[in-house]
Amino acid sequence: MLTELWNLLIAFGRASNLGFGGGPAVIPLIKIEVVENFHWLSNAEFADALAVGNALPGPIATKLAGYVGFREAGWLGVLVANIGVILPTVLAVILLSGFLMKYSNSPVLKGMLRGVRPVVVILIAKTAADMGLGSFPNLTTWGIALATVVSIYWLKLHPALIVIISMAFGLLVFR
Repeated sequence: MLTELWNLLIAFGRASNLGFGGGPAVIPLIKIEVVENFHWLSNAEFADALAVGNALPGPIATKLAGYVGFREAGWLGVLVANIGVILPTVLAVILLSGFLMKYSNSPVLKGMLRGVRPVVVILIAKTAADMGLGSFPNLTTWGIALATVVSIYWLKLHPALIVIISMAFGLLVFR
């Protein structure tokens, strides 16, 4: 049990600490820890957890940590995994806020930020591609994807509304 709790703390702490760019940027790092390093979830299970997590309010990292932590070690696992997600950020804000405020206009810092942005985008794209391969097993799921693209880009529907509609559709069609 202690080993599992330690692994949860390390996995989510590592993902959170390296998740530069906020919520979407941490998803690929959590996936690597949860699916590839510790094998707590399969790709399909991670995709499902991510889908449910995105349908709920709040930061995605804490929702994924809570889900995986509970699955692996119950309520204590939820607490430990969420400490792993939150503690590095809290410490970084406390320790680095003065430095960042002082050097926010520095060309060096701005250059570093410009350099890391493409990496974050590719990490997110890779995670989306990995999850996407298992998310489209038939024509119906491809139809949902196409309807989502149309809803977002042409109809300009709010993503939360699209998630709710797709959940209701899934309940009716895939029950």
